[in-house]
Amino acid sequence: MYKPGDIVLIPVPFTDLSSHRRRPVIVISNEVYNQKTTDIVVVAMTSNPIEVDYSITITSSDLVQGQLNRPSKVRVDKIYTLSQSLVVKKFGQVNAKTLDKICDLLHNLTTTSL
Repeated sequence: MYKPGDIVLIPVPFTDLSSHRRRPVIVISNEVYNQKTTDIVVVAMTSNPIEVDYSITITSSDLVQGQLNRPSKVRVDKIYTLSQSLVVKKFGQVNAKTLDKICDLLHNLTTTSL
């Protein structure tokens, strides 16, 4: 079972559906949801260094488990619900402080400011 903060690989299809590439994502759905359904809710990760709103940079020092090949951006504006059966493997987990930052960014994205 997957936990919030787990970093997993999933196959993402190309836009023309001709093939796919494995991409890392971070699980944000809670353990109760992950146990009761066959899905997980995740946010995207990318190695593209371009600064975008609602993203944070993480490195291997932000992980309690695993390693990153290079610094990566976590994009909370790229949210997906995926079947747990699509997960190729788990290869890391972010620490509690980083998961809190991700959740705070997600909250900021979904909160209306007047």
